[in-house]
Amino acid sequence: MTSLKIATWNINSVRMRRLIVERLLNEEAPDLLFLQETKCQDAQFPSSDFRKLGYDHFALNGGRGGYHGVGVISRLPLVDVHSRDFCGKGGDPRYVSVAVEVGGQKLRVHNFYVPAGGDEPDPAINDKFEHKLRFLDEMKAWLPTASPDMPDIVVGDLNVAPYEQDVWSHKALLKIVSHTPIECEKLEAVREAGGWVDVMRKFVPMDDKLYSWWSYRAKDWRAADKGRRLDHIWAHPALAEKATGLRVLKDARDWDRPSDHAPVIASFKF
Repeated sequence: MTSLKIATWNINSVRMRRLIVERLLNEEAPDLLFLQETKCQDAQFPSSDFRKLGYDHFALNGGRGGYHGVGVISRLPLVDVHSRDFCGKGGDPRYVSVAVEVGGQKLRVHNFYVPAGGDEPDPAINDKFEHKLRFLDEMKAWLPTASPDMPDIVVGDLNVAPYEQDVWSHKALLKIVSHTPIECEKLEAVREAGGWVDVMRKFVPMDDKLYSWWSYRAKDWRAADKGRRLDHIWAHPALAEKATGLRVLKDARDWDRPSDHAPVIASFKF
């Protein structure tokens, strides 16, 4: 029996928060860590610091301007790495995927940072929201074809909390970007188009609250607990059957200089 442990985390600047990335690697020891919003070009990524911890393999898409950015830190050799642009926006680094071999089986993991969408949920007056909707549409059309020869997993900051119990108040957030009906419908359409299983909701009943993000604006975020589930792990049905555990590492929201997102960790047995 072979195990696989993966983590996804919007780190909100990997250089600024390198020490808590190291803490996660030391304390949780994931086989692969998928980061979003790395905010650095590939040459600036602190790979040498992570190599000292036994992580020798990297897949980076940091673009040219140091904005957005996604990356993969791995203890496992990477069989294949792929990145691409979305919505015809070159230099807008929001996707990278890797293929690995676990227990004699190859699988691909897609790492996404979906656009946040700005503040106004109207594509006619907010080009950031229009970009987000187009991005989700392109994901729906392309992603199910992106791994034709092996089962796959989708992870990342998808910037949508799709279900009622994924937000602190469904009623209060219906007109707030990340939980508007059109975003929720489009994200569900992406998941259903590829037939992926929502691994987080496999372990946490749909009637239970489930968050991965808490705003910096709250003076006491834990007491207020006005969270949203913006970070996701989906798996091909054959892989979802092998999932053995799921955790949102909520305590990381209290670490030194924290991200406003908490890591999401899933375990599998092959």
